[in-house]
Amino acid sequence: MGIFSYSREALENLRIADPAILAPLVDVESARKAHLTKDHAKRDKRMSLRDAIAEFVQDGDIATDSGFAYVRTPHQAYFEMMRQGKKGLHFIGSPNTNQSYLINYGVCAYSHNSYVGAEMRGSDRNYSRQLLNGRVTILSEWSHGSMAQGFKAAQLGAPGVFSKQLLGSDILRFNPYVKVMQNPMRVDPDPVTFIPALYPDVTVIHVHAADKYGNARIYGPAVNDVALAAAARKVIITAEEIVPEMDMRYNNQGVVIPFVCVDAVVELPYGAVPGNMPGCYYWSRQWWEKFLRWGTLSDENIREFLDYWVMDSKDPFDFVEKLGGAKWVALSRRMTKTAEYDNEDDGYNFAYQSYKPGSDSGIYY
Repeated sequence: MGIFSYSREALENLRIADPAILAPLVDVESARKAHLTKDHAKRDKRMSLRDAIAEFVQDGDIATDSGFAYVRTPHQAYFEMMRQGKKGLHFIGSPNTNQSYLINYGVCAYSHNSYVGAEMRGSDRNYSRQLLNGRVTILSEWSHGSMAQGFKAAQLGAPGVFSKQLLGSDILRFNPYVKVMQNPMRVDPDPVTFIPALYPDVTVIHVHAADKYGNARIYGPAVNDVALAAAARKVIITAEEIVPEMDMRYNNQGVVIPFVCVDAVVELPYGAVPGNMPGCYYWSRQWWEKFLRWGTLSDENIREFLDYWVMDSKDPFDFVEKLGGAKWVALSRRMTKTAEYDNEDDGYNFAYQSYKPGSDSGIYY
């Protein structure tokens, strides 16, 4: 492992006594070795979600969130990490909404922090409480843009990028990795930040379709996922459906992840539930309403909520049945296609009743 230089101010502000814990995320030597020794053969990589998480997610790994918050995010894979009792993971994501509930089950112990919340559903009080109670340790603070540039640098094989990201922000005082430097192309004063390449241990990416080798298609924005697939030491693809390789060859629009990056392929319909899968199903707004407005009020609430939804569900189909089964599937598909103007929206109403504690209707669509 290389020897790295960190911002002393950030180490002090974050109270990081041993900076060695920071090294794996930027250790290009170990990442390059992992990439070079990975099996790049064109072989059948299909396996169950349980086996993929058991084999490729190890305690203490640096894992990434993918998709975007609750859009095309592999929620069901995170739930499987909870069910398997994975412990002590570092999570880095932009945003990092899904780190929060993993803290309560010991899955996430360290956070490379970004925005936490669910837009109009509100901020995440659980994350704040777990941080104050010492159940999670923040190792670095990021903006969405600067984190994306770190992943992109890793994808390109560059040591890092010079950027104007973070200048003028207090985030610089809480990120040990980034450095303010003089732009080497300028003679006059021109400060830039150097953002190093970021190499997570493992990422799970949920896609619309994949073939058995790992070539994967995404409909809609890929966000950071193309860069993550190249940067991560281990890559698990979960897919709404497995299609023949010929389909990937002849319908190649959106095929953005190549099989050489991928370690495991999991056929997992509804793998993004209770989030949104563009073109397939809408996010369960009432689920997130209750989670954020009731579940995050206390450790007892969140444990009761997630024990029912996650620990007492063995797979996404159990979860969907609790949401409302076939009726939820039909309405959710109608909603996402209407929102994307693939269905007639005239006269369609997206209004719903906001969740209020004590007035649970039991409706999650």
